[in-house]
Amino acid sequence: MTKLEKIERDIQELGADDLAAFRAWFAEYDAANWDDQIERDVAAGTLDSHAQKALDAHRVGLTKPL
Repeated sequence: MTKLEKIERDIQELGADDLAAFRAWFAEYDAANWDDQIERDVAAGTLDSHAQKALDAHRVGLTKPL
């Protein structure tokens, strides 16, 4: 059994309250990891070309107000 399979099995065995607590913890954990990745990408300049394309599109009127 792989580590992931064990985790999946353990999660399936959780009661409703523990599953809700796990779900809340995982959502926070996942969001924090996503934020960290975005910060690393910004610092590395990975998103610069995407930002420039968006600004260029806005400058020539290809965007719409939300």
